[in-house]
This record gives sequence, C-alpha cells and structure tokens, in this order.
Amino acid sequence: MSQKIKYIFIGASAGGIATIQKLFSQSSGKHQVPIVVVQHLPANSNLNLPLVFGAATENMNLVEVIDKTKIQKGHVYFAPPGYHLLIEKDDSFSLSQDDPVHFARPSIDVLFESAAHAYGPSVCGILLTGANADGALGLKEIHDCGGYTMIQHPDDAEFSFMPQSALDLFQPDFVGSISDLSRKISELARGNAQ
Repeated sequence: MSQKIKYIFIGASAGGIATIQKLFSQSSGKHQVPIVVVQHLPANSNLNLPLVFGAATENMNLVEVIDKTKIQKGHVYFAPPGYHLLIEKDDSFSLSQDDPVHFARPSIDVLFESAAHAYGPSVCGILLTGANADGALGLKEIHDCGGYTMIQHPDDAEFSFMPQSALDLFQPDFVGSISDLSRKISELARGNAQ
C-alpha cells in the first residue's frame, strides 16, 4: 500500500456492537487518524458510547456527531441514530434525514460514498458484520476512488450477508478476521501500513 491513510471509516449492522468492541479492544496504541463509524440502530436508540465502548476505547475520544462537527485526529465519531452521516471536503460532518438506504438511516453507503468523493485515496473503508447489503456499493466507491478497502471475512462475521455482498461486487485490498483487521487498523492509524 503506497498511499497515506488520513481517515478510517467503519460500517456495521447486525452483530456490529460486539464486533466493534472487539475490533477496538484488539487494536493497539493511540490512533492518530480519525475513525468514523456507522452502526445500524433504530432511530429512537440512545447509545451511551462510554458505557458501551468505554472499556474497549480507553485511549480514544468518543463522539456522537452533531451537524457541522469538525473532524479531529484521535477521535472516534459515531453517526447518530436516525440521521445519514456525510463528510464534507472542509473536514466537517453534515447530517441528513433523507430517505433510508437499504432500510437504514444512518446508511453505510451514504457515509462511504461521501468519504470517497471528499478524500479519495486517503480513505480506508472497513465493512463488518451485517444482515443486509448496505455498505457494499459504498465500499466499492472507496475502492474505485483509490482508497484502501477491508472486509471482515464472512466466516468470521456473526452475520455474513453484508461482507459477502461486498465481496460479490469487487476484490478489496484486505479480507480477514476481526483480529486481522485490528492489526491493520493499528498500522493504518499510526501511518505505517504496507
């Protein structure tokens, strides 16, 4: 891998909370790049980030995005339930209540596609467990715009449909278990992945 990754984007659906906990708990060191997460949740959810992810993210700053939040290094951003999360070229977020995509709002495709168009080859997109096809097209868009793409191996995922949908579309840069992905994230977040 020759490009420098400046942003990491993660998408997950069914089985995602436990998977993201495991992903973060196994990735080592203080992350220098911002990480942005879409986890499918019902619109009326109230996700207590420190309670749910605190033990796995003790060295990370967890933020639920509000509109126009500026992206900062070393932070982990979560899309708020009921809103699509988009990336602007000025390093800020915007929120939208446009129609659901693949029955989901926030949609992984919406985040990934906006990230690909905003940042191109400086993006890493990661697709995890899930029971629908959201994220597959968006991850391919990251790939097509020169970004780095990783997919949880379907055999390792609690729900294999989402990662398999992406694998049916294109060949990503890396496919592996959560442990494998955690190691790659640690390398990418320190700016020294190969």
